[in-house]
Amino acid sequence: MSEQYPIIALTGSLEVGSPAINQVFERIFRREHIRPVIVSGESFYRYTRKEMKAEVEKAVAEGRYLSYLGQEANRFDKLEEFFYAYSNYGTGELRTLYKEGEDPHSSRFSAGEFSHWEPIPSGSDLVFYEGLHGGLQSDEHDVAQYVDLLIGLVPAINMEWIERLHLADAVDLNQDEKIRLIVGRMSDYIHYILPQFTRTDINIQRVPLVDTTNPFIARNIPSDDETFVIIRFNDPKALGIDFPQLLTQIQGSFLSRHNTMVVPGAKLSLALELIMTPLICDLVIKKNK
Repeated sequence: MSEQYPIIALTGSLEVGSPAINQVFERIFRREHIRPVIVSGESFYRYTRKEMKAEVEKAVAEGRYLSYLGQEANRFDKLEEFFYAYSNYGTGELRTLYKEGEDPHSSRFSAGEFSHWEPIPSGSDLVFYEGLHGGLQSDEHDVAQYVDLLIGLVPAINMEWIERLHLADAVDLNQDEKIRLIVGRMSDYIHYILPQFTRTDINIQRVPLVDTTNPFIARNIPSDDETFVIIRFNDPKALGIDFPQLLTQIQGSFLSRHNTMVVPGAKLSLALELIMTPLICDLVIKKNK
């Protein structure tokens, strides 16, 4: 952790609702005139898209499974190195994994390929990481030690499976392939993702209000209006969380435990605006001091 060079990490399940959550953080940064370094966890994948496809096929042929959740497909060493460099010196190197439809800076890179590692711009206020491993700790690596505000995106398992299976439909996987996809990811999830949620300052979990008992036949992903979001604070007092004020400002919200707030799914963006703005501003104030 570092007061001079703070790091915020949004970690865990990217299917929980991270695009909308990212937009909340972007609005806060813009409104409060905060200069973040935006870091995608994809920068630390080990393989390009083409290489990953070949590695997955090789793993399947050998009777094992390879996923982005685990160590084999990631550069945990580079992620830890970046967090260390920023936390201590405000420096570090990043690269970009280009996606379909993006316009790379150079024709040397195609969709699914990495750019070169390059130094981050100077003069930033903080790092905002969004990926799978912002709170990682293992026998070899400790990424979590450098994070000042760690936020977990926790999947409701059947809902995540529905999201994952809808993505599988887009690439035309058959039923057996879908089952292998779900089962194959489970070991990496248990070993590398799940333990992070015990280290977080805040956990966010979207739970359905509709039947999701069989993800393999679910036609639709539950909408915001068909969900509640559970927001758990590890230490509300240390974070300065004012529950009475939040409950007044967020219609339909309530406390389920002394450190756990429940809000309607459609109110998640509002809740995060109210919760995160003072926490982020406090990090920047301490930095400026």
